[in-house]
Amino acid sequence: MLDNNQLLRFTTAGSVDDGKSTLIGRLLYDSKSIFEDQLEAIENTSKKKGHEGVDLALFTDGLRDEREQGITIDVAYRYFTTPKRKFIIADTPGHIQYTRNMVTGASTANVATILIDARHGVIEQTKRHAFIASLLQIPHIIVCVNKMDLVDFSEEVFNNIVSEFEEVSSKMLVKDVRFIPMSALLGDNVVNKSENMPWYQGAPMLHTLETMHISSDINKVDARFPVQTVIRPQRDGFIDYRGYAGRVASGILRTGDEVTVMPSGFTSKVKSINLHDKELEEAYAPMSVSITLEDDIDISRGDMIVRSNNKPEPSQDIEVMLCWLNNSAAKPRAKYTIKHTSNDQKAMIKEVVYKYDINTLERNSDDTDLAMNDIAKVKIRTTKPLMIDAYRENRTTGSIILVDDATNETVAAGMIV
Repeated sequence: MLDNNQLLRFTTAGSVDDGKSTLIGRLLYDSKSIFEDQLEAIENTSKKKGHEGVDLALFTDGLRDEREQGITIDVAYRYFTTPKRKFIIADTPGHIQYTRNMVTGASTANVATILIDARHGVIEQTKRHAFIASLLQIPHIIVCVNKMDLVDFSEEVFNNIVSEFEEVSSKMLVKDVRFIPMSALLGDNVVNKSENMPWYQGAPMLHTLETMHISSDINKVDARFPVQTVIRPQRDGFIDYRGYAGRVASGILRTGDEVTVMPSGFTSKVKSINLHDKELEEAYAPMSVSITLEDDIDISRGDMIVRSNNKPEPSQDIEVMLCWLNNSAAKPRAKYTIKHTSNDQKAMIKEVVYKYDINTLERNSDDTDLAMNDIAKVKIRTTKPLMIDAYRENRTTGSIILVDDATNETVAAGMIV
């Protein structure tokens, strides 16, 4: 049986005007997950725009710029609950210049739903979004072949798109891909099974999301505790308290565990684990706690407390699969701030090993310029060691972002290989 409190996070992706916002609006509308005042406001807005019925896309296109343009330009988050499961939806933009927002929305997702316009089939943005989903190791992909009403609900059109996408996904690390033909505008195979496509024997989208098995993406083996701050309260009874506060990135830490502080290498034992005014026997990801050690060790923000028998590899030279997110191209050997857990260091892109051609998914080692939306394997050098794990083993300690010091903009997101 499903745990009623189990949370599923899914993201929508696809090219512009493929119907992502309409699909989410249909999900919310048909599952009766919309408050009456919201519905009334959307109905009024739809009438002002001259629509005969409710414009379902308005449930997610909440920003004024989006409504004026009729597109989604930011990640819009929506929450809803059914009797079987809770959901968080990240509706991401379709335009190629907003692919960086898709990376943001997909970074914590359990499922990626990729929309394809049945009239156009698999296009470049489809391949890009599928590739990003595979890089982020999202375990499940639902390919929604939308606007089937505009191709007369043709089974042949659907099968051709399935074959085309399967050819693309065979070159990626994708574990589970499911295909659903639908019309988000009319509601076919979104919440209710379509009467127009009797040839489709699978479940509609909501039932698929409700019954899909979701395993935790948290690494439960490698204990990693990045220190965010040192707590030294100056109150009676707490004068000698020296706690290290942070969020457990992965694994479990227990009182009495022998631990090593990285990168210094000093060892000690966990004396206590505190959560507010409670003392705990253990802490596990993703709990935010304060830890005290039996020995007085010089520890500061950016250090990492780990179990002594299971330490990460401190490294200043890191290989990363990088998604370049900024409008401006990467500057040759320019310095950026690299953010890894609670650790901020200066870093430099030493080398672009190769870039991916999104259309063919082939590696190109001749082109070493990084422009917006490029995906490449790069070598990064940091000023001080980072305590890293491979992204495939630990999503928290295996991910980084790069920030431009001049503009304070996040210019890239990366997965450590």
